[in-house]
Amino acid sequence: MDIARIFTEEYGRAMSVLVRVFGDIDIAEEAVQDAFAVAVRTWPRDGLPPSPAGWIITTARNRAVDRLRREATRDQRHAEAALLHAASEPEEEGPVRDERLRLIFTCCHPALAPAARVALTLRLLGGLSTAEIARAFLVPEPTMAQRLVRAKGKIRDARIPYRVPGDADLPDRLRAVLAVVYLIFTEGYAAGRAGLCGEAIRLGRQLAALMPDEPEVTGLLALMLLVESRRAARTTGTGEVVLLAGQDRELWDAGLIAEGQALVRKCLRRNQPGPYQIQAAINAVHSDAPTDWHQVVQLYDQLLVVAPSPVVALNRAVAVAEVEGPQVGLELVEALDLDRYHLFHAVRADLLHRVGRDAESVRAYDEAIELAEQVAERELLRRKRAVVAEV
Repeated sequence: MDIARIFTEEYGRAMSVLVRVFGDIDIAEEAVQDAFAVAVRTWPRDGLPPSPAGWIITTARNRAVDRLRREATRDQRHAEAALLHAASEPEEEGPVRDERLRLIFTCCHPALAPAARVALTLRLLGGLSTAEIARAFLVPEPTMAQRLVRAKGKIRDARIPYRVPGDADLPDRLRAVLAVVYLIFTEGYAAGRAGLCGEAIRLGRQLAALMPDEPEVTGLLALMLLVESRRAARTTGTGEVVLLAGQDRELWDAGLIAEGQALVRKCLRRNQPGPYQIQAAINAVHSDAPTDWHQVVQLYDQLLVVAPSPVVALNRAVAVAEVEGPQVGLELVEALDLDRYHLFHAVRADLLHRVGRDAESVRAYDEAIELAEQVAERELLRRKRAVVAEV
């Protein structure tokens, strides 16, 4: 019984409904987690209910009502109002309103710090653990835990409304909203959680319909579609990760590639380049064989101008190594401060091997393996390390 898959697919929806019903993130989060805990205990024994999503929402609602009843003496009026509201809600939510999109815009209110907006939405919508979010931000887990607590407290204390803002307010929140959607996608892709990727793409389509004139919305959707097109080729039948260069292009989804490339061309016609559009263009280049690495380097040069970061510089160094050789790429990599990022050590290990410094390469692979969180990634790194160690 795949309760983990149901959790991935339905956690965000259940959270969104409960936040709207009760107007309290902590109550909603505790209730939804309780509901899934009950599911873990009872579903293997009793079997899946006809509508797992409806069961989770109903159970979570009941748990929240029970909690409010217990606490009624502390805040009688709040509890009674919430109970009345909860009692009037339908047992299941239909597809008319996008509750998850509402939750994203709530979490991306300008009153919250940008990093907190993204982190909180990943926690509430994607059901990611604090450790997973900390890894995405390259910060220690206790630091991320503090950010999440402060963000939830800010929403509560400032009485930030749970709604999609008016047209005039949308642009102010767009950057954080796009960052949230993309991080949901990348975390799902890295962890092999197809449900998270599908949810991110669905939200991307919703945003594109809501804001059709925003080129970065189009760019993000194109980026996700082009990356998703390679999913079937990314792992072997036994779950081993296959890097881009070794993937069977026959397994790539031609429909997603065509849709993504069409969106990239739409962005190019607008001539308002932004980070997601440029990343989509890079992936569009990769989707045509053979990869034009000179064009990839040029696009990374542009990306470094509009969105400079050490991770972008690392990716550019990989492309430069394909054009100018591994020694040049290695010099660029070693100038970066990314010691906590496993892919920094993995890239460095590969380039060290290519320039003949195998003992250093093995040590770099050891560092990458120690930092990698995903089992499949660690196994890939161990295989590459073994090849170098045998030379």
